[in-house]
Amino acid sequence: MTRLRASAVETRLGERTVLHGVDLDVAPGEVLALVGPNGSGKTTLLRTCYRALSVSGGAILLDDTAVHTMRRRDVARTIGVSTQEPTVHGGVTVRESVRLGRSVQRGWLEPFRPEDDAVVRSVLARVALTDHADRDVAALSGGERQRVSIARALAQEPDVLLLDEPTNHLDLRHQLGVLGVLRELAADGLAVLVTLHDMRLAAEYCDRMAVLRDGSIVDVGVPEDVLTPELLGDVFGVRGELRAVDGRRVLDLIGLVDD
Repeated sequence: MTRLRASAVETRLGERTVLHGVDLDVAPGEVLALVGPNGSGKTTLLRTCYRALSVSGGAILLDDTAVHTMRRRDVARTIGVSTQEPTVHGGVTVRESVRLGRSVQRGWLEPFRPEDDAVVRSVLARVALTDHADRDVAALSGGERQRVSIARALAQEPDVLLLDEPTNHLDLRHQLGVLGVLRELAADGLAVLVTLHDMRLAAEYCDRMAVLRDGSIVDVGVPEDVLTPELLGDVFGVRGELRAVDGRRVLDLIGLVDD
């Protein structure tokens, strides 16, 4: 399995530096939540990790190999990506869309094989889309399209999985279902990096958390060490407390920090 590492990463968007010397390590077998206020650089860091954006300093590494030195096809074989607002094309069924994730595992002219279809069936079941397999993707709800994007990333059978707000648009049942799948994937040895807005879900389902503010890492560690009342107040402007309830982490958000 493969480890993903950001080493002193700087990323610029136009004339503006968005990420400032970011260091981050995502190990096989763990779910790492990337959290922070809006505009803190979470999506920019994720896009830099899968080479949609170039680094202006430092490097993104897969084990000891810098991503920018690798062929894009090799990066795609190693890193699966689900974006926050997946592209929608009409006239394509859910099954066909998910099967496109298998393309990185084949030669350009190599036909799909029975084992490809078996993988597609498996990931559709994993994200509760089997009953929608023959529907047009364009006819789906936002939450359903989000699950199609996740299934397509899983169909690549990557070693590293990057997800940008995978619970966006999902109802509570499917939010918990998707996060449960991420836990299962990590147990199978994947390195999972996920951006989340819901701190309560991040605290419960993720092994570690990395907090971004203004393009810099503020803290990284297990939720018990990171989500202190001081950090919640300083970074997020809320009063809260993390506690254990029957073996689960529960984050109580009490209110806003007084001005």
